[in-house]
Amino acid sequence: MSALVRNPLAYIAARWTPSPRILARAALAAVVMSVVIVVTGGAVRLTGSGLGCDTWPKCTDDSLFATQEMGLHGAIEFGNRMLTYVLCAAVGWAIIAARSVKPRRTGLTRLAWAQFWIVMANAVVGGVTVLTGLNPYTVAGHFLLATSLITVTLVTWERAREGDEPPRPLVGPRVRQLAVAMTAAAVALIVVGTVVTGAGQHAGDSSDVPRIPVDWELITRIHSAFAWLVVALAVALWVLLRVVDAPRGPRARVTELLVVLASQVLVGYAQYFLDSPELLVGIHLLGSTLVWIAVVRVLVSLRERGAAPVPPTADLPADRASEPEPASA
Repeated sequence: MSALVRNPLAYIAARWTPSPRILARAALAAVVMSVVIVVTGGAVRLTGSGLGCDTWPKCTDDSLFATQEMGLHGAIEFGNRMLTYVLCAAVGWAIIAARSVKPRRTGLTRLAWAQFWIVMANAVVGGVTVLTGLNPYTVAGHFLLATSLITVTLVTWERAREGDEPPRPLVGPRVRQLAVAMTAAAVALIVVGTVVTGAGQHAGDSSDVPRIPVDWELITRIHSAFAWLVVALAVALWVLLRVVDAPRGPRARVTELLVVLASQVLVGYAQYFLDSPELLVGIHLLGSTLVWIAVVRVLVSLRERGAAPVPPTADLPADRASEPEPASA
């Protein structure tokens, strides 16, 4: 019991060894919840519920929870806050699984803990966003931190399914340079997208919320230019991978990226010409997370680190793992 109080993670790790499948599922759960929290956060903004709970960490000055008098906006905002606890549970599961895997994988555990600290930081930024009346700059920072969480959870999931050998490139330096350039363009696309949101009409609340003082038409065209740059670089990477006869993994990841990009471009133009209806904006927000996931998966696919280590006896307590197998009749 004293060991449990001093270090509960070490206590659990001494008595449980997750199988590779459970480890991967725990990491994937964190990825899924990091996307869900972005999409539901967008729903809060698009329904004008951003100040449904008008303070933080409480919902109102007098109540920790949403009240009936606060109506639908309060319920939506409070519901999104509650999903943060589901996200924390998913991240906690990933941390426990990464810490308990055997042989111990320090790098994987650090990645899992990084998820926790990003969640905590974003909770604070989310609170500041409410307290500042949905300031568009803090809203942008809130989204960028959420994108960072998606990045770390995704890398954790990818690392959970591979080994800990030094990375071995699967492609040449020119392919890697092109992939890095595409990733940089995707980062710029996401950052400019937050400015489009901050300057646009969906302020997140029905009251008069200040917007970023830039010309919305101009910043939207810049955002579109970056989108087409990412598409062009992805097509060039797709062609180059086939010219150099790259392994199947990188080629498949780039093909997936092109499919997601094509869908996102179509939604983006429909959103623009239809004057940004809420449903299309929400779909576009989901698409932005999927584009970024596809970009990161392309980068990860360009190297390999060997097969994931298999524990000698998965999902059994440590004291049972050393027991001899019963003799057959």
